[in-house]
Amino acid sequence: MKAAVFIDGGHLRVLVRQAGYRYDPDYIEAVALACVAGDETLLRILYYDCAPYQGNPKLPVSGKPARFQGSDEWLRELAAKSQFAVRLGTLKFRGFEPKRVPIASAALSDEDFKPRFEQKGVDMRLGLDIAAYAADRSVDRVILVTGDTDCLPVMKRARTAGLQVVLVQFPKQRLARELLWHSDFQRFVEWPGPEAPPD
Repeated sequence: MKAAVFIDGGHLRVLVRQAGYRYDPDYIEAVALACVAGDETLLRILYYDCAPYQGNPKLPVSGKPARFQGSDEWLRELAAKSQFAVRLGTLKFRGFEPKRVPIASAALSDEDFKPRFEQKGVDMRLGLDIAAYAADRSVDRVILVTGDTDCLPVMKRARTAGLQVVLVQFPKQRLARELLWHSDFQRFVEWPGPEAPPD
């Protein structure tokens, strides 16, 4: 049975870090391969994320320029791995927000705020790719790593086209019931590698 793995990078990154593992291309590859069952033939792994934001917005209290200079080298390294395709959306800066609410009555500093970012275009690219695979029937199964209910319409589309949808669940992860309702199989996958160190 031919299968493709679709990974929502923002979702997976949160889970991996919560589990205490390092989020890098080698570990992403190990997780993706762990999601494939023994009776499945892997066609491709599609990974969806955003390159780090780069810019110099003004800090909220001092007005000094902040500096965001993240590197996207790790995404290029991931894209070079066998059977991987990396699809990039855009990371938009949406201002600063307080780290704690309510805001303290004492004088505030820049340290009391954190940047807020929003991914744009990631869900759309994931949905378009699954719809394309459903249209040409190049796979029999879609293995989906996400927690986003925005994927529901394309999950329904894939199933209507005759593809099976496998929803991956990792240890201690809770999935929305709606995602389970519109998948064919729920697959429990353990984190690959040695046990993560305690926090």
